[in-house]
Amino acid sequence: MTPYILIVEDDDAISALLEYNLSKDGYEVVVAADGEEALTLVSERLPDIVVLDWMLPKVSGIEVCRRLRQRTESRNVPIIMLTARGEESDRIRGLDTGADDYVVKPFTMSELSARIRAVLRRLRPGLAEDRVKRGDLIIDRVAHRVKRQGEEIHLGPTEFRLLDYFMQNPGRVFSREQLLDAVWGSDVYVEARTVDVHIGRLRKALNTGNGEDPIRTVRSAGYSLDLEA
Repeated sequence: MTPYILIVEDDDAISALLEYNLSKDGYEVVVAADGEEALTLVSERLPDIVVLDWMLPKVSGIEVCRRLRQRTESRNVPIIMLTARGEESDRIRGLDTGADDYVVKPFTMSELSARIRAVLRRLRPGLAEDRVKRGDLIIDRVAHRVKRQGEEIHLGPTEFRLLDYFMQNPGRVFSREQLLDAVWGSDVYVEARTVDVHIGRLRKALNTGNGEDPIRTVRSAGYSLDLEA
């Protein structure tokens, strides 16, 4: 069963980014541009999870959250709040209103995807995608295991996160800077050449069998997971 995500976000660029990436991750995605539309959509069809911006026109995100928790049919729908309000008091208010998690802008898609999976694992365990297959590669996020052609591959934690990110975005080319932001985080200083070191380790681990190298280097651009390999 495909999880149905309702995105409530009035910034067109952010909502388009979320819709594109979450659809690519295998979710069914519907977007609402304001709180009033979100409440209408929920009454028409109950989502499996709501990604809800705090600052919305017509009805605020915090009020949408409150109303969803008051309704019997939507009382248990998982809600992740998105907001630029990073103060502890705001986070507490959002959680006290009924949000299950709280993500502060700016955020990376890998972080949000991980939060969505975590909430689904906790509140909708039957919908969480813990095991992902791309080509001859299988990654199990819960067991923290990787297999290729049926053989287990042993990876360090950074290489595991790199592969996980590539498998969320197969075929897409990422620059070193994008990988640093997604895997290491924007608030951690790491030199760009560090990416090359960990890509080398990931390649070495993945290429112990008979398969071709699944990591493609694109000159002057970066790296991607090549499913043609």
